[in-house]
Amino acid sequence: MATEYVDGYAQMCMCGRIAAIRTAWTENNPGRRFLGYSFYSRPDTCDYFKWVDPLVQPRYKSIINDLLRNVNHKDDLVKKLQRNLIYYRIMLAMVDMVVLVHYVI
Repeated sequence: MATEYVDGYAQMCMCGRIAAIRTAWTENNPGRRFLGYSFYSRPDTCDYFKWVDPLVQPRYKSIINDLLRNVNHKDDLVKKLQRNLIYYRIMLAMVDMVVLVHYVI
């Protein structure tokens, strides 16, 4: 893991490890970076937490959240279209088999 520097200094969490820099993607803090314990997903870990970026302005927060919703919506549409494409290919293959069997018999 690379050492994270804030204001020119490596940031240490309360247990003595170098803190990892992460990005929050919550509604209240979209795209806001913070420092936290390197192995935060493990049970019984250090709860070190420090914001790196200042508060997100309400207008920026609204724009970022709208953009994220649009991207997620487009991803959902792409997945739906891919499922439909597979369905239509299967249906077309079945129709082809029926026509082939009809002409063979």
